[in-house]
Amino acid sequence: MIKSTCKKLVFLIFFLCCTFFTKASFRDSRDSLFNLTEHASILINFPDKATINWVMKAQGEFKRLDAPFINFGKIDKTVWLKANFPNIKKSVADPSILIDQARLEIADIYFVKDNHVIHQIAGQKHSTVASFDFPGNTRSYVIPRSVVDLDPEIYIKLYSDEVIIAPVYVAAKIEFDNIFAKRDIFFGIYTGIMIIMFAYNLFLYFSIKDSSYLNYIFCIIFTWATQVTLQGYFTKYFLIDYAWFDNIAVILFANLGLIASILFTQSFLNTRVNAPKSHRIINILLTLSVINTVILLFGFKHTSFTGMQVLILAGSIIGTYTAYQSFFHKKFKPAGYYLASWSFLFFGMMIFILKDYEVLPYNTYTNYSVQFTSVIEVMLLSFALADKINFFKKENEIAQKRALLISKENEQLILQQNIELEKKVNERTEALQETNANLNHALSNLKAAQSQLVDAEKMAALGQLTAGIAHEINNPINFVTSNIKPLQLDIDDLKEIINRYEQIDYSLDVVEQIKEIDAFKNQIDLAFINNEIESLLTGISDGAKRTAEIIRSLRNFSRLDEDDLKPIDLNEGLQSTLVLVKNTMPDNLKVYREFGNLPKIECLPGKINQVFMNLISNAIQAIKSNGKDRKEEQLTIKTWYEDAGVKISIKDTGTGMTDEVKHKIFEPFFTTKEVGEGTGLGLSIVFSIIEKHKGHIDVISEVDKGTEFIITLPVNTQ
Repeated sequence: MIKSTCKKLVFLIFFLCCTFFTKASFRDSRDSLFNLTEHASILINFPDKATINWVMKAQGEFKRLDAPFINFGKIDKTVWLKANFPNIKKSVADPSILIDQARLEIADIYFVKDNHVIHQIAGQKHSTVASFDFPGNTRSYVIPRSVVDLDPEIYIKLYSDEVIIAPVYVAAKIEFDNIFAKRDIFFGIYTGIMIIMFAYNLFLYFSIKDSSYLNYIFCIIFTWATQVTLQGYFTKYFLIDYAWFDNIAVILFANLGLIASILFTQSFLNTRVNAPKSHRIINILLTLSVINTVILLFGFKHTSFTGMQVLILAGSIIGTYTAYQSFFHKKFKPAGYYLASWSFLFFGMMIFILKDYEVLPYNTYTNYSVQFTSVIEVMLLSFALADKINFFKKENEIAQKRALLISKENEQLILQQNIELEKKVNERTEALQETNANLNHALSNLKAAQSQLVDAEKMAALGQLTAGIAHEINNPINFVTSNIKPLQLDIDDLKEIINRYEQIDYSLDVVEQIKEIDAFKNQIDLAFINNEIESLLTGISDGAKRTAEIIRSLRNFSRLDEDDLKPIDLNEGLQSTLVLVKNTMPDNLKVYREFGNLPKIECLPGKINQVFMNLISNAIQAIKSNGKDRKEEQLTIKTWYEDAGVKISIKDTGTGMTDEVKHKIFEPFFTTKEVGEGTGLGLSIVFSIIEKHKGHIDVISEVDKGTEFIITLPVNTQ
């Protein structure tokens, strides 16, 4: 299909070439139009300030022109033309002269007879060819009959800094009116087509929001502006009479059209994806085109004109190559329209350029070739944009069909796989159920082991305190035991006194018997015995109370009601813990108690006491191992109520911890103690107990300055 399209395109271009060259081979054959340029002589070398009087005297400097027009592509300076006035019939009304070029900067006409200027027409810069003697025109070329009857010589001063051609005609005014009328019709048709294409693509842009349409709209605008400016219609219809703008208008519109064309090429052909290498080159051309436009605005007209020609040529080559790659290699069908449109425009530009260099004759076909082909280009690119929509629509339909086919294939595959999958799922489900049962059993064992581990740690702590507690209880018991024997002796003496009083014989001398009893009292020192009995009973009472306190503290610490939340006084728990660890404290340790007024909190008493035991025991061990022989070490225990919670601070003056150790202390089995001195589970259990009670624990520690643990517990853990 692509090869067939290319063949049709080549054939069409060939046909148009034959048609244009055939038409171009004939010049205008109207007898009523006299081409004055073909019969004129030209003066090129003259002083810059040469006047008509000087030129009339330089007859020997004129050379035969032998050309149908002045070509300012070959001549880049002011020229003078001289010709005899043609023999025009006296019946011709309003004989007129026309310089058929709107881009001239100088166009002055002098009618001379016998070396005297008998009539002068001063041209106006960049006046339009269509402004010939119409209402509001800026110049009139009608020659008075009195001048025509004298058969004068005609001197014409011409200059343009642009690459243009300028033929000069003499004819009746009505002939020029007919020419301008036809040109106006062509201008109207050309402008109408451009407006239709502009409106059509503007509508599509607002409908589709594709940047290609927006770029193409600007291509249409600047292509049209360039062509109508060349023909002089822009100044005529838009009434812009600003010399600076008139001077650069053609090059400015051409540069802007080039920029819009580059942007359109990038977006339409998607060069970033379809031709990455070309995309980079096109970006360079775009940058250079912007710079070239800025150069023009700063007054470097000739430099900008040369740059524009080079950039248009380079852009045409790279654009055509990119379209070729997209059409043939990427199979992007709309690129074919792009190729065709640029081929037509390139063909028209070649005809126009060959006319300027006199390879082809100057006539309607060659003069308007760019406009003819630009219309075809605009229409083809509009077709290309429309085909782009169809192309992507078709690709989308193909993709949908392919996706549907793949979906059906996948559906069949899924149905087949579902059978096998269901079988495997059943097998896997059975395996998972068995694994789940094993995991549940393992979880139950793990929970039991965890509970046993916590209890084991608690009992391990109790085991370490057993010897001290036994010694602590033994002291008051020994005191009671040692007081019993002297108490028994004192009681025996009292019994003896009582017995002697009971044995008094009232039939005998009672006084004598009482004296004997008094002598016995003095012997045993009854007053001393009374005081001693009171002292021994007080000692026995103190020992019993001390023993009872230790037993009560031990019983309070080792509660077995872990599964029940109960409101307790934390100060009481701390006090019981201090009683149990008292025997492990060094002699130089002083305990500071700052117990606040606390509400009872709901907790597991045994677990909380275990937290206190672990933290206080660790504090005592840290103080013992700090290696400093100070007169006084301090253990400060403080409690207070704050923000609907209870806070407990246990602070020591022990060894302290580094940041590295502090970040690891709550990890299971991490310990800094020697082997056999600790399990590494104490603080881990403390952390889990506090977390279970919805509290948190903070650690503040500094090496050689001690450590402070701050526990925060909510009053109601539920």
